[in-house]
Amino acid sequence: MPIEILMPALSPTMTEGNVTKWLKREGEEVHSGDVLAEIETDKATMEFEAVDDGRLGKILVPDGAQGIKVNQPIALLLGEGEDASALEKLDVSAPQTVTAPPEQAPAKARSAPEAPPAPARGNGRIFASPLARRMAQQAGLDLAAIAGSGPQGRIVKADIEAALSADRGAPAITRPVVQPQSAPLAAPAAAPALSKERVLALSGNPPYTERPLTAMRRVIARRLTESKQTVPHFYLTVDCEIDELLKFRAELNGKSDAYRISVNDFVIRAAALALRQVPAANASWSDEAILLWDTVDIAVAVALEDGLITPIVKYADRKGLATIANETKDLAARARAGKLKLEEFQGGTFSISNLGMFGVRDFAAVINPPHGGILAVGAGEQRPIVKNGALAIATVMSCTLSCDHRAVDGAVGAQFLAAFKKLVEDPLTMLL
Repeated sequence: MPIEILMPALSPTMTEGNVTKWLKREGEEVHSGDVLAEIETDKATMEFEAVDDGRLGKILVPDGAQGIKVNQPIALLLGEGEDASALEKLDVSAPQTVTAPPEQAPAKARSAPEAPPAPARGNGRIFASPLARRMAQQAGLDLAAIAGSGPQGRIVKADIEAALSADRGAPAITRPVVQPQSAPLAAPAAAPALSKERVLALSGNPPYTERPLTAMRRVIARRLTESKQTVPHFYLTVDCEIDELLKFRAELNGKSDAYRISVNDFVIRAAALALRQVPAANASWSDEAILLWDTVDIAVAVALEDGLITPIVKYADRKGLATIANETKDLAARARAGKLKLEEFQGGTFSISNLGMFGVRDFAAVINPPHGGILAVGAGEQRPIVKNGALAIATVMSCTLSCDHRAVDGAVGAQFLAAFKKLVEDPLTMLL
């Protein structure tokens, strides 16, 4: 009996996924552990591995298929001794999916034909691209009343734009390609959501380009909006002199080619040791209790093309600088390649976000729930300081701690920063 290969739940919050690309083809041998396909989840694009041996008998959804519910069959695997005839005995239909359409030409002004073709339907469903559905929902349009011009009558972006221009009594606008503008700030919870058309009206209809929302971008928007709306943030900043750290780093990197320690590796190590010294800062809020974590697992923000991900350095307080350096380099490389395993970016007890390499002096980061805090690290730069009553120059790095006031009080946050500053300014103590 052929085995159904189901859309996996590759993260706890995943309800549906997209098949980015099949890496095995029909008829190919499959062994447990082989990578079958790349699946885009609400977190990242991840590799999906086979759990059974056999031969890939039939692929039910193509490359680029979107919106496939978890546990829906996406392929059939033939077992030992089975041939293609076994597939005929299995009544499995492909799940309904949406395949990303090719880029459409700019919309042109047009009048509705006297008898428009009915929108493409299957089992009562109207077929439209994800972008067209979002545009229609935001503009309050009924998809059933719109004729599709895409493949097999699918409703696409150009059809929505034509319907909107007809409603306004004006020709559709052809928009020149320009650099995307910054997204508008999220409206307060009590305010109505701003549709795209309303945003354009408020801003005077400047030229723009659209970048469709990915699953990752949607999750980032939802989680960080919830964080700012529901987590009571407060912020503490400390300035750390890092001349000794930079000198010590150069000495360590000169001793071996087996590692390359960065300033951020020192920051991770110092934060982990400070959390061990001040365990009340290694905490999370729940409705039943404040959770004090037994381990120190540092989530480090890594920028991706369309968002960010936070791979985790686990047991960071028990690892030396060289180990942290090699581990963070490997995690960051695999994060950008979409090769992280779920357990490598799901969880953690504390976060670090470093924008110093971009020349940012200081900033306040948004807490990544359920973490109780996140440390925002700025650039090390030469600044005037007063030392022993005299003016001097030192390399100073500003670090701002964002705390969840429900779990971490001001005094606890201050104690953590004091311990962190002491470690950074006396880097030899990180070796103890």
